[in-house]
Amino acid sequence: QNNMLDFVFAVDDSVTWHMMNLLKNRSHYSFLKLFGPKQISSIQSYGAGIYYNTLVPCNGRMIKYGVISTDTLIDDLLHWKTLYVAGRLQKPVKILTQNENSKLQAALVSNLKSAVTAAFLMLPESFSEEDLYMQIAGLSYSGDFRMVIGEDRSKVQNIVKPNVPHFQKLYSNILQDCPQVVYKHHLGRLEASIDKSPEGQFTQLMALPRTLQQKITSLVDPPGKNRDVEEILLQVAHDPDCGFVVHQGISGIVRSSSIVQSAKTILTAG
Repeated sequence: QNNMLDFVFAVDDSVTWHMMNLLKNRSHYSFLKLFGPKQISSIQSYGAGIYYNTLVPCNGRMIKYGVISTDTLIDDLLHWKTLYVAGRLQKPVKILTQNENSKLQAALVSNLKSAVTAAFLMLPESFSEEDLYMQIAGLSYSGDFRMVIGEDRSKVQNIVKPNVPHFQKLYSNILQDCPQVVYKHHLGRLEASIDKSPEGQFTQLMALPRTLQQKITSLVDPPGKNRDVEEILLQVAHDPDCGFVVHQGISGIVRSSSIVQSAKTILTAG
């Protein structure tokens, strides 16, 4: 009862949505309501591209809700531009309603596959099912300064431990299609043996979302050399610290988006 409920609305036209919401629920907005729907949509586009109204009383509960454009959401799911909403959707969520948007459907699955690939690169050769979900759930907190200031450091564990069946439901199809993973249904557990050869790691690196590949490239390639992404990822695949480099790349994406988004919250939450 005391936990804040967190909603995200993906909308096709943010300006129209805010215009209608300002008419119905003006009190949800901070002083920014004075600037109107166009300005609110403009502020929404900064950082992670999501606009949050917080501390909204609803049916006896406190809720917060974020508004993101469908195009921005699809872009984040496919390319991990900010990993802000894509990171939330790597964990079990309740999808309340969804229209027939095949691009969004495909992007949601792509995001989960990318999360598994990134986790495989950062995990040792063999690991438990819970280890995998802990690694996936932690992706969007890597580099988030709020995990050092204010947020509960055991947050990832608190998300995974009570929700293992929900993680299983979310990832079972993807894991069943993974040749490196053996799902032992009769034992109710997953056994994985990941290919840690340079060739295996290179294949996984090439399957990562574009923004993460670019971050890894900028970490490894000194300015001025201008080697292509494939060449650099091949070098990373041979590096014993390959998993750490991937982690650093993810941290770089999350750090910048979490700082801008938190700064924005000062305005949007009032």
